[in-house]
Amino acid sequence: MSISACETTASRYQRAGRVDHAYMPVGPRSFVGYRSRMTSSPQVSIERSRTPQTSARREEILSDPRFGVYFTDHMYVCRWTPDTGWHGATVKPYGPFSIDPATSVLHYAQEVFEGLKAYRHPDGSVWLFRPEVNAARFARSAARLALPVVPEGDFIAALEALVTTDIDWVPSVGGADGSEKSLYLRPFMFASEVFLGVRPAKEVVFTVIASPAGSYFDGGVRSVSIWLSEELTRAAPGGTGAAKCGGNYAASLLAQQEAAANGCEQVVFLDAAERSILEELGGMNLFFVYADGSLATPELNGSILEGVTRASLIELAEDLGHKVDERAISIDEWREGVARGEITEVFACGTAAVVTPVAALRWRGGELASPMPTGEVTMQLRNQLLDIQYGRAADSHGWLHRVG
Repeated sequence: MSISACETTASRYQRAGRVDHAYMPVGPRSFVGYRSRMTSSPQVSIERSRTPQTSARREEILSDPRFGVYFTDHMYVCRWTPDTGWHGATVKPYGPFSIDPATSVLHYAQEVFEGLKAYRHPDGSVWLFRPEVNAARFARSAARLALPVVPEGDFIAALEALVTTDIDWVPSVGGADGSEKSLYLRPFMFASEVFLGVRPAKEVVFTVIASPAGSYFDGGVRSVSIWLSEELTRAAPGGTGAAKCGGNYAASLLAQQEAAANGCEQVVFLDAAERSILEELGGMNLFFVYADGSLATPELNGSILEGVTRASLIELAEDLGHKVDERAISIDEWREGVARGEITEVFACGTAAVVTPVAALRWRGGELASPMPTGEVTMQLRNQLLDIQYGRAADSHGWLHRVG
């Protein structure tokens, strides 16, 4: 059994361990596939686990998967060096990596990752949602972290190889009963070279793992309270905010602790320069619904992650006749807009949590309740997106990619 996967051609920029940035998509809403000059691909070898979970245990897990707790029987692994390029693409039994204490990623955090889901439709078929968009963002993130690029076709082939091998792990129930079950996929890449020194690694691992998932928040969809981080920031202009790398999430954890201590489930960050412009949550983008039916979301400014769910909701909202503005939004506009009745709904969005209504904003010495904690537009967009992902509505945008 074989599937086309990671590229092997040791092109000029591969041998240098770099990407030609002139080929990278840039700018707001720039989900354009990376144009690779690498042309040959190895084959994926499949090494099946000799000790997979029993059917009974797997079904027990799938009945209540939670989020990020259980993992499938296999994982995809591919390695890169400047001389060989990508090689050794394998779907193998899920298990730990052997990491030397001097492995580069442990010291210099040279790593990137992605997150997307596989959905089982009513007819039993299995589909990915916009994997080419994740592939393009993965390429941009890799370029920013001085890592080699996995071309779009090979990124998707890696997902296909793992999902088809572990197809029985894709939950058979999702969405209609409120469970929203899916198979969450986590592609990631890290510097695996053993050395101490501040330079891009010459050995890299690209891997994909999978985890059956239920609702991101306990109890399913519900409105959440947001803590305003007035001192700590997530990212700054010229930094890595637009890349999906672990350091950005690590930078959000202290503020997330502060949020939890103040009874909030999430934290929202302000810009690093003036501490007045809204950016994003620790792992989600933010939207506002106005009384006139229009929507607004913070513009992509180089320090905000270009969310796949964000981009999809913009298109769906426009399909439904809503005007959507991508612009700078201040914290004062949020506060004053709610007070004047101009802002009627607030929600956050991301792959893991889909669309989550915001019930309240809290900060030191104050709190602001949303007029409609679970608003009509919020839920309409949420349901429309889920209906497409789970095959209950027509995919007029061509977003779905069949894998089984």
